[in-house]
Amino acid sequence: MSYLPIQQLLKTAPINTQVTVKGWVRTKRESKNAVFIALNDGSTINTIQAVAEAGQLPEETLKLITTGACVAFTGQLVPSQGSGQAVELKIEDVTIYGPADPEKYPLQPKRHSLEFLRELAHLRPRTNTFSAILRVRHALAFAVHQYFNDNGFYYLNTPIITASDAEGAGEMFRVTTLDAVKPPLTEDGKVDYSQDFFGKETNLTVSGQLEGELGALALGKIYTFGPTFRAENSNTTRHLAEFWMIEPEMAFFELEDNMRLAEDFVKTVIRYALQHCADDLAFLDNRLKEEEKTKKKEEQSEMGLLDKLHFVISNEFVKLTYTDAIDILVNSKPAKKKQFQYEVSWGVDLQSEHERYLVEKHFKKPVILTNYPREIKAFYMKQDADGKTVRAMDVLFPGIGEIIGGSQREDDMDKLVARMHEVGIEPETLWWYLDTRRFGSAPHAGFGLGFERLVLFVTGMGNIRDVIPFPRAPKTAEF
Repeated sequence: MSYLPIQQLLKTAPINTQVTVKGWVRTKRESKNAVFIALNDGSTINTIQAVAEAGQLPEETLKLITTGACVAFTGQLVPSQGSGQAVELKIEDVTIYGPADPEKYPLQPKRHSLEFLRELAHLRPRTNTFSAILRVRHALAFAVHQYFNDNGFYYLNTPIITASDAEGAGEMFRVTTLDAVKPPLTEDGKVDYSQDFFGKETNLTVSGQLEGELGALALGKIYTFGPTFRAENSNTTRHLAEFWMIEPEMAFFELEDNMRLAEDFVKTVIRYALQHCADDLAFLDNRLKEEEKTKKKEEQSEMGLLDKLHFVISNEFVKLTYTDAIDILVNSKPAKKKQFQYEVSWGVDLQSEHERYLVEKHFKKPVILTNYPREIKAFYMKQDADGKTVRAMDVLFPGIGEIIGGSQREDDMDKLVARMHEVGIEPETLWWYLDTRRFGSAPHAGFGLGFERLVLFVTGMGNIRDVIPFPRAPKTAEF
């Protein structure tokens, strides 16, 4: 008997045919006349109900069919006698692949806290919430690759091990084969990395951008989509030590082209998720509504999850400069009443509360801010003629603030080298990066989108550790 995924079975509903379903037991309910078993196989958030008449199954078999057990049922697919689903399976044969001791199985049919489930990252995909998140994550990843392929981009695999710090932040994980207790030392007592595997100090990458620029200045349009790492000792709801970055780089693009691409890109991938994950997003929308009810009225969001997603894809993004945004914020009611946690003035890096005010209160549309002060942005961003700002851009969303950061890249060799000196980067260490300015330099631009930040927004979750299968954070590397 061929096995059909539950998603396909519920969609095609071949009534009065014999089928086999396989999966994990969610619930078992016994009445005087029958046993009702809800089975899920991960292909959909929906379960299929399997029914056996009272006394039909041997008592030893029935005892093994508990929450968490993995089973296969074969039987007739018939119209459902109850409400909630169109069809159900009349059990004729049972195979038990793996029982689950009901005394020890930690996922019982009740509501578990997200904190508790983070301790069970190996089992939490079996819950409705996390199976929905992982299916949405898959759909978004597929949509990313599809979008760039359809728009003439080439997928470039940039190094995970690197000798450069793209951001200049210095918060990197070291990669070494040297003895951890007694590493070789130089005459002045420092670790002698010339004896290391790569002959120099190397780290896990924080970004594929610099190498991505090299690809764009040969292939025209490329994108990277891979793991990145930051050794930032942060336990906030928005930070991970290991996460995935999407970084397109485009030759001959200037800031305006970059903004158009970013807007079209995020709208397209969110639209794909809405079209292909309707059941999962409806579940997550309801979940968020229930969660909002537990908050104080002033802390409740004005928009539900689906409202936020449609808000992004149906509105044209507002474009304005950082300077104009500062004027709006300084003259806003929250600023005048000192309701912002962080004060606003020209030259500060905007906080999430400022970004959300612009999106949710002032414009009521997604926003792209441009032309930030050069002092708060990375060395590689193209400098404006005023000498004070750079051609940077940040895309701001409701509920989350910044979701994309990008810029037109500095293509003037002299300006780039001078800026590197200003921020303490030795140009000799990035000779290969500077070669693209020495030989056939061109205007080019790009942006970065943290994939988990996107999944966080689309699923409506509140903690970034809940949108990656096995989160890596300070003191967290269990699985």
